[in-house]
Amino acid sequence: MTTAEERELYVELVLQCAELVPRGRVTTYGAIADVVGERLGRGGPRLVGTVMATHGAAVAWWRVVRADGSLPPSHDAEARQAYLEEGTPLRPGGSVDMARAFWQPRLGAQ
Repeated sequence: MTTAEERELYVELVLQCAELVPRGRVTTYGAIADVVGERLGRGGPRLVGTVMATHGAAVAWWRVVRADGSLPPSHDAEARQAYLEEGTPLRPGGSVDMARAFWQPRLGAQ
């Protein structure tokens, strides 16, 4: 990101993607990075993770996970409770069953 305006737009688009994930479904940091990157030509999963860690408290952050269906260990208990309440498919080990729960984010034409 080169300007404050571009950084702000990136944050806005990442959070918009996170807000669109339906209850009981998840997407990945990488999937959001791909969608936002198509739009802005930059970013990656780590930047999406930074945005979520810094600005994601107001959105359903537990619906954005690593590609293997896990969250950082510090989020496990709260996320698991949300998954159970929403009926998110889980694997026996407790991570999200990505084959059943993955949702591909898309941004509308703006």
